[in-house]
Amino acid sequence: MPTTADFLTYAQWVGLATIAFGLLAGLGFLFKWGIRFRLVGVTGFLLVLTTGLFALGLVPLTRTVVPGAVRFSTVFDSGATQAVIVVPATITEPELTATLKQSASDLFSFGRLGRGGEDQLTIRARTVIHPEPGLSQILYLGQVKRSLSVREDDQMVIEIFQDNLAKLPKSANSPTAAPQDS
Repeated sequence: MPTTADFLTYAQWVGLATIAFGLLAGLGFLFKWGIRFRLVGVTGFLLVLTTGLFALGLVPLTRTVVPGAVRFSTVFDSGATQAVIVVPATITEPELTATLKQSASDLFSFGRLGRGGEDQLTIRARTVIHPEPGLSQILYLGQVKRSLSVREDDQMVIEIFQDNLAKLPKSANSPTAAPQDS
């Protein structure tokens, strides 16, 4: 994956090409070449490309990966202070904690607005279980509260709802599952 330094290098090279095509377009107008307007178009495109590459060189493109986190989907996001993710019903408590940390990192954005003086993003994790055929039940398994303004928030509060976590079906690979007879 290209780094910010790579994007700055690309911006320099494309910037030089922009200058070269700008000079070529100038010569085209001076000598009334038939392709002079196409050269203006190419120069404009290269200018936009240079600007974009320069901007990518300024913004870090890093994504935090939390070990042990499982895949999740965002099912609700107010764009402000509330979000809900869905996790598999086979999740364990350590995986849930890691997934909440991962979602807090992934859903952070400086563009979120605090409402009513609230300066925290609350992300709740839920799953769907089927206690009996034809019946679906939503279980909220935990939540994380993090700052809306600090990217590296070391004051995150993770809360696991033990009552609901105990209602999850026990899988064969779960550490709390009973041994099976063969």
